[in-house]
Amino acid sequence: MAVSLSIKNVPDEVASKLRERAERHRRSLQGELLAIVEEAVGTPSEMTVAELKAYVDSLGLQTCDDSVDIIRADRDAR
Repeated sequence: MAVSLSIKNVPDEVASKLRERAERHRRSLQGELLAIVEEAVGTPSEMTVAELKAYVDSLGLQTCDDSVDIIRADRDAR
């Protein structure tokens, strides 16, 4: 069974930005709000350690151990 939700006392600036966002996505304000809520509850809020490691690895960040090599490469490039 569907439930009706209501948000009270929304600042004008926030409401304006939501209307603009809805327009960009070619949705009604209600449709945009529902899409935002669905996205919020559909995404797990917690990651496992393995998921976090995979995410960090995917960023391609270099560790502190690589700092000497980075500084040396930067100096050699001059």
